[in-house]
Amino acid sequence: MIIKTILAGLSGGSASDSVIELACRLAEQFAAYVEGLHVRIDAGELVIAAGAEGLAAATSMGLTDQLLAEAMEKAKHLQQAFMAAATRHGLALHSEATAAGPGVSWRVESGDAPAIVASRARFFDLAVLGRSDRVVNQPHTDVIEETLLHSGRPVLLAPSEPPPAFGERIAIGWNGSDEAVRSVTASLPFLRRARDVVLVELGDSDKAGTADMQAYLLMLGIASRSRKLRDVRGANVGTELLSTAADEGADLLVLGGYSRSPLRQSVFGGTTRQVLAASRLPLLMAH
Repeated sequence: MIIKTILAGLSGGSASDSVIELACRLAEQFAAYVEGLHVRIDAGELVIAAGAEGLAAATSMGLTDQLLAEAMEKAKHLQQAFMAAATRHGLALHSEATAAGPGVSWRVESGDAPAIVASRARFFDLAVLGRSDRVVNQPHTDVIEETLLHSGRPVLLAPSEPPPAFGERIAIGWNGSDEAVRSVTASLPFLRRARDVVLVELGDSDKAGTADMQAYLLMLGIASRSRKLRDVRGANVGTELLSTAADEGADLLVLGGYSRSPLRQSVFGGTTRQVLAASRLPLLMAH
């Protein structure tokens, strides 16, 4: 896998600055192109949100116009922040989104953010999304889940604050599952540049094929270590994984989108939910 095109999904939440910074760092590092995408609410959604009873009041008070004006202003501020970061990282503005090579472009759409971001992400090597402190008690947002489920692309989740270092020391939550393999594949551009890589075994090392994965990585020129996760019950695996990553000094955690039930249309099983709810590390996920 290579990273030459990056989608930066910007909601305007508290993690947006972190998304912008990480996306621009990666563009500079990989000589990649970044599209900043913001999806603003449209008038139709405002009408639905107002409801039948509140619609007349909202209209008479000009609330719809006010909310639309605020949405436009938010988009403007995000664009300014995005372009300022691009300038700091030496990334030129592309006049067209189809232009090749390193640089940036800006895109605003109106409508359903989860569907729009997931659809747009299909045409990029990597999607960078934010996980805001505003939803710290929630394990995910619809945009994250929809993008992982339906874009077919890896997702890098930025924390609320831009990390001082990124990708120098990488921890991989490894259990031998299909999702874990896909996540390792997605992380190869980062692993090749890392100073230290550790596979944190979430289960039996023989069944998970830990030694085989290390041999595979070594054939690609990536030296790695393995560390067995402390024996804990399932409810605490995510917490223990984060603790182990912190002990290792990791600045990036690679994690599969584990689901307990293959019949349930969700990428978030118990371990993944725990990590998303508590992590302050950037997370690279694939499903």
